[in-house]
Amino acid sequence: MIVTKQLRKSFGKHEVLKGIDQHIRQGEKVVVIGPSGSGKSTFLRCLNLLEEPTGGEIWFEGVNITDRRNDINQMRRKMGMVFQQFNLFPHLSVRENITLAPVKLKKLSKEAADERAMQLLKRIGLSEKADAFPGQLSGGQKQRIAIARALAMDPDVMLFDEPTSALDPEMVGEVLSLMRELAKDGMTMVVVTHEMGFAREVANRVLFMDDGVVREENEPEAFFSDPKDPRLQEFLSKVL
Repeated sequence: MIVTKQLRKSFGKHEVLKGIDQHIRQGEKVVVIGPSGSGKSTFLRCLNLLEEPTGGEIWFEGVNITDRRNDINQMRRKMGMVFQQFNLFPHLSVRENITLAPVKLKKLSKEAADERAMQLLKRIGLSEKADAFPGQLSGGQKQRIAIARALAMDPDVMLFDEPTSALDPEMVGEVLSLMRELAKDGMTMVVVTHEMGFAREVANRVLFMDDGVVREENEPEAFFSDPKDPRLQEFLSKVL
């Protein structure tokens, strides 16, 4: 579904991604871990061109999205993105936050978008918050609404950029359990996170990034129980 070829990204003279080659298959759950500043979030944000790569190619569903002749907005509609800071529109109600994109992008009529929003709110256990505003919600509720908003576009893949790192510890569980459900339903997911338990339980594959490269990748069991890379061994000894 997603292929990166020698993906590079620099900010000025600082090279953050140093030539990443990755394949993400349909239905796969890929979790990206690593120390702060290793390039994880930049890698994720490049996948839908929120960050423009400095070099290399990104292919999504057979289309080279780094080729400027292709309409990135068309492709982005198939990629749901969930951010660390929720990024909900504070002046819109929960329902309006969820229906905005499907209606604006002519995917659904206002009535159908409304119905879909209510289905999604029911699914995430927040039907009663449809007419509330983001300022009236807890962090965990905001993040679940942000996930529902991304799902309203029926994306082919969901990208999560540290979705729990801005939450109080007791809110983390409710967001992770929603993500587990999505994984069970077969959603293709790329997740940047510090939640090792989630990586171990949900991922098909875990990538360890450090200093702009993927230093090790494996299925979770081997990744956590038998790490090969010395830097990964050191990292896991501190976080597990």
